[in-house]
Amino acid sequence: MNNLALTNSIRFIFLVLIQALILNNINFMGYINPYIYILFILLYPIKNNRMLFLFLSFLLGLTLDLFLDSGGVHAAASVTIAYIRPLFLKFSFGTSYAHQTIKFSNTEFGQRFSYLALLILIHHLILFNLEIFAISQLLLIAKKTLFSGLFTLFLCLIIQSLFSKTTS
Repeated sequence: MNNLALTNSIRFIFLVLIQALILNNINFMGYINPYIYILFILLYPIKNNRMLFLFLSFLLGLTLDLFLDSGGVHAAASVTIAYIRPLFLKFSFGTSYAHQTIKFSNTEFGQRFSYLALLILIHHLILFNLEIFAISQLLLIAKKTLFSGLFTLFLCLIIQSLFSKTTS
């Protein structure tokens, strides 16, 4: 097993355990639930096999669905953002994505912020739409998406900056 596969395996296990054992017990004001497990999807290497990536995203969501007894909503949201991720990589990073040379530790904060914010909000919108699944609850879906998305974005930016390798 090479170093990259080991790093991704450890990241997968660590994020699932942190999400399932700690973060799922956090619920601020009824609207804010952090979902940092999507960092695995957001930071997965670009050059790797796309089908494997989609499968791992499904496995990540399914694992959390099993822990949380949530009926597949995490799997659906995870696979969706994994599938649309190339569009947002191209939007946020432009030519770096075209040449597949993106290293998150070397990118500008604005590019990272737009990439993370857009995919986190899309993930949360899909997740809460499927979880609540009622048109009469659109305001609740919007509140949960916005507040949980902002809190998740904040945590993801902190975690990403703490664990990224800085180059000089």
